[in-house]
Amino acid sequence: MKIPRSKNITYKEAIREAFRQSMSKNSKIFLMGCGVSSPDAIFGSINGLLKRFGEKRVIETPIAENGMTGVCIGAALCGMHPVIIFQRIDFALMAMDQIVNHAAKWHYMYGGKMSVPLVLRGIIGRGWGQGAQHSQSLQSMFAHIPGLKVVMPSSPRDAKGLLISSLEDKNPVVFLEYRSLYDLKEDVPIGYYSIPLGKGKVVKPGRDITVVAISAMVQEAQNAAKELKKDNIDIEIIDPRSLKPLDEALILRSLKKTGRLIVADTGWKTCGFGAEIAALAAGAGYRYLKAPVKRISLAECPAPNSQYLEQVFYPGTQDIVWAARALVRQ
Repeated sequence: MKIPRSKNITYKEAIREAFRQSMSKNSKIFLMGCGVSSPDAIFGSINGLLKRFGEKRVIETPIAENGMTGVCIGAALCGMHPVIIFQRIDFALMAMDQIVNHAAKWHYMYGGKMSVPLVLRGIIGRGWGQGAQHSQSLQSMFAHIPGLKVVMPSSPRDAKGLLISSLEDKNPVVFLEYRSLYDLKEDVPIGYYSIPLGKGKVVKPGRDITVVAISAMVQEAQNAAKELKKDNIDIEIIDPRSLKPLDEALILRSLKKTGRLIVADTGWKTCGFGAEIAALAAGAGYRYLKAPVKRISLAECPAPNSQYLEQVFYPGTQDIVWAARALVRQ
């Protein structure tokens, strides 16, 4: 088997590679968003794209999320493949009517004869003390809606491959990037490649506990695995990569092997996506469970602005370590 050449790049560089290669391959793809033409270029994730493709394909928008999302939906219905960028997914809340009542439903309402090839790209989670209105992880809200796919890559290689797949999809994909992952580096294939939506992966095999980790929590789970090894606790880390469609079979296979489950999410516990995975275990996987499912999530309050309070608010490695130690005692 021929191994593709790779280079060591960051998560944000992998995002840029996916856009550059996809836009070169498909002239119908264009980007829209507030800040796409700024020197920062969406935290450095689309540097050089404006110069390469021009302002007809990298389009600066006013602060008018609802209207601009509507423009993108209309363009998608007419055969283009737009990408609407929200520098924080919180800003997509202004466009929920367009996303939920229009983008998600036109394919169904036209009996499959019309498609809405649209990527809604949003940045989520912890940054640098940005507070309650710029730090939310709203994946559960979007995953609840039929007609929307929800993708959450945790590594540079997955970010590139999953974004390319999202740009090849014929209907709306909500693509969520966790801000603290942007400088994470990994060897990423140089060429054009895709990773199928709905296919998770085993990040680390293990025998004692299944940890289903979402987005940035994959990195925390890997750190926890090193610490738990000292206690002779061997966790298996599953990265769903996309929440919708969800690779249920992969999670159940792992649970059958370990009998114990921790779900580490980046969102809140109440009605969060961790509950969906726990329900999968309690339903289809109930006969495998040796202990109750443990969920790790945000504290039930808005995100604080203080970086010191953030240390308490955001779950991390130690939360997974404590949950794992408690599970093996049951």
